[in-house]
Amino acid sequence: MTTKENTLSIVALGGVNEIGKNMYMLQYGDDIIVIDCGSKFPDESLLGIDLIIPDISYLLENSDKVKALIVTHGHEDHIGGIPYILKQLNIPIYGTRLTLGLIQIKLKEHGLLKSTKLITIDSESSFNLGKIGLSFFRINHSIPDCVGIVFNTPEGTVVHTGDFKFDLTPVNEQHPDLYRLASIGNNGVLALLSESTNAERPGFTPSERLVGAHIEEAFMKAQQKIFISTFASNVHRLQQVIDAAVKTNRKVALLGRSMINVVTIATELDYLQIPEGMLVDANEVSKMPPHEIVILCTGSQGEPMAALSRIASSNHRQVEILPGDTVILAATSIPGNERNVSRIVDNLFQLKANVIYGSGAATGMHVSGHASQEEMKLMLAFMKPKYFIPIHGEFRMLHQHRLLAETMGVAKDNIFIVNNGDVVDIRNQEAHQSRKITNGNTLVDGLGIGDVGTIVLRDRKLLSEDGILIVVITLSKMDGKILSGPDVISRGFVYVRESEKLLDEVSRITVTTINQLQEKNITQWGIYKHTIKESVGNYLYTHTKRRPIILPLIMQV
Repeated sequence: MTTKENTLSIVALGGVNEIGKNMYMLQYGDDIIVIDCGSKFPDESLLGIDLIIPDISYLLENSDKVKALIVTHGHEDHIGGIPYILKQLNIPIYGTRLTLGLIQIKLKEHGLLKSTKLITIDSESSFNLGKIGLSFFRINHSIPDCVGIVFNTPEGTVVHTGDFKFDLTPVNEQHPDLYRLASIGNNGVLALLSESTNAERPGFTPSERLVGAHIEEAFMKAQQKIFISTFASNVHRLQQVIDAAVKTNRKVALLGRSMINVVTIATELDYLQIPEGMLVDANEVSKMPPHEIVILCTGSQGEPMAALSRIASSNHRQVEILPGDTVILAATSIPGNERNVSRIVDNLFQLKANVIYGSGAATGMHVSGHASQEEMKLMLAFMKPKYFIPIHGEFRMLHQHRLLAETMGVAKDNIFIVNNGDVVDIRNQEAHQSRKITNGNTLVDGLGIGDVGTIVLRDRKLLSEDGILIVVITLSKMDGKILSGPDVISRGFVYVRESEKLLDEVSRITVTTINQLQEKNITQWGIYKHTIKESVGNYLYTHTKRRPIILPLIMQV
């Protein structure tokens, strides 16, 4: 992508037509500003992959122009990719106090804390990065310290909402700055980038404050231990659990590394108010009267290794669920996680626990952190943008948000639904979308970043479906005669003791293939291996309709 000096370019590097790994880019001339750097978890097709992060090929090619990373809030889909990106592109990071606190945990784990420049901002901050001026506004979400961003460029003002909703009675008393939003709109907004997660949901998203009363009611009814699982980053919810525990004279034990990390950081930064002596070690739970304890844990999305999953399978070394205990899932399943959550709920019922689960609307234990349709309209009414780019959502959500924008007076031709990598260019206040930059997914596997591609994933898929067949043969270095083998080893393909005839035929085919190649005076090992794989593979598919990975190992002695 080449950007002319007087052109403003807006690009989604991640976060459109998908849920997760949010990353956006604003460029004017030689100034590039990156917004958020999230991650998302892989689906079942990405075998062995730990994490998916945005592709930053364009940023690496233009590293001298990248001024900063601005982070809107501290959720994983906005900060999860930061440590991996910093290993390739070390740039300053701007964020609010809690957001930077959560980022610091990740940087420390990756050994990057000392080498990374972190700058604290708040809703009153303003500064320039090259020719682009930045200011911020306070917004509500399911984590404190969220901001939207205002970019003042020579072309005009661009607004990025971040994740938001309008909660007029927030738990932490951080009300949305409606006056500031109106002022931004009155000064003129060239382009608005607004999140679309709940674009299909009519009405307004309820206030987080409503959940607190339901949690208290459940605590008062519980006769024995209470287990409550929620997103570790939902600091508002954590405070409500603490408050309910205080009112019902219970102590709180924390389970799960992310839960302990978030509570520690949020308490240190004064975002969580926990009375002294309220927290107890998980090892003490078994020694306490059951009606005096609450276990606050991770695992509301059915993650196999999270605390709740291990407790539900009676596989946790510190705590166990007994008949009559109460288990509360204070979160709604993210699409794709329903099966794992259902499995945990089944296990909990088998343990004879009292389980409160299901959608937030049904139980009162959860409300969304994202704007519903009326709030999205309100944001559009405040901003009155000339151009509109719906972000952060799958295509049907982006499409619905476009329809809402049209009802609010945005011209149909001025709305851009983009894919990741699409570039919206604005020059002389006229916008066009006609170019793309290189973009895709970067896969994280263990310590490897981007080193697993389609060929490796294809092999893993074949291994998981049809297994592997290893053919080992030893040839004489003098005359090429077979000294031992072929030995055929099957893993995940067939059970050897029940398939002796099949494997004997594989050995015979291998010997025949080698003899035929030697008669033609062929000595290249690559041709030997390829021909063995082809002849053995054809035979196996004919007789089994399976295609295992065939690995010939030829040795010379």
